[in-house]
Amino acid sequence: MDFSKVKLVVTDMDGTLLNPKSEVSNRFLAQFNELKKRNIHFAAASGRQYQSILEKLNLIKNDISIIAENGGIMKHDHKEHVLLKLSHENITKAIETLRQIKEVYIVLCGKKSAYIETTDVQFISRFRNYYSEYAVVDDLTKVTDDDFLKIAVFHFDSSEKHIYPHINGLKNDMQVIVSGQNWLDISHAEANKGYALKILQKALGVTKEETMAFGDYNNDLQMLELAHFSYAMENAHSEVKKIARFKTKSNSEQGVETILEQLINFKN
Repeated sequence: MDFSKVKLVVTDMDGTLLNPKSEVSNRFLAQFNELKKRNIHFAAASGRQYQSILEKLNLIKNDISIIAENGGIMKHDHKEHVLLKLSHENITKAIETLRQIKEVYIVLCGKKSAYIETTDVQFISRFRNYYSEYAVVDDLTKVTDDDFLKIAVFHFDSSEKHIYPHINGLKNDMQVIVSGQNWLDISHAEANKGYALKILQKALGVTKEETMAFGDYNNDLQMLELAHFSYAMENAHSEVKKIARFKTKSNSEQGVETILEQLINFKN
């Protein structure tokens, strides 16, 4: 594989860079330093909250770009380049629709914090893995003191099976993406990782042919289409495997690190 043109590496977090325990490997942190020496920029792109990504990548946070909330916000060079907000009207419409679906948990994702209206201990234990800053409120539609980037919806069995079929009325006005086995995300109509990545590529002066990307779920599709070196994880959704040009091992087998090692060795 000829990696001579690669100048940007962008990767999803959960199911991709993070292992099944939601940890960043020491191997990757060592590789990051090698990428930096070779003037290869790194970006994390996730459905996670911005603050949660910072927490996971704390040791390298000052040297990377971050695409959070599935492209609702993107920061590069310590500046905010993307902020796509949901209107109060769309938030109310979405929440009222979601409240009609059984056994779902709704998260209103703001720039400052995430907001939930449940005290279910089992859900909160899962939720806290993705959201470092959050508050429990009585009514999500009454929260106004924030910029709202996304509504994340959780189902303990399957978001694709139990949530996605019931929200057709939201798909014309908002971006609706199945982002994981248990999660579905509702965002501004233009918000996706690809939208934010395109702006980052422009800021860096990097082309599609100079970009390497890794992903595992449907919220990664637009991002992977903007990278010539697009990789689907072994554990990826079937749609991701159709879109990606290449495949790598699963996140439990350090699939991202395996390819980064090849990239670093090629650039020696």
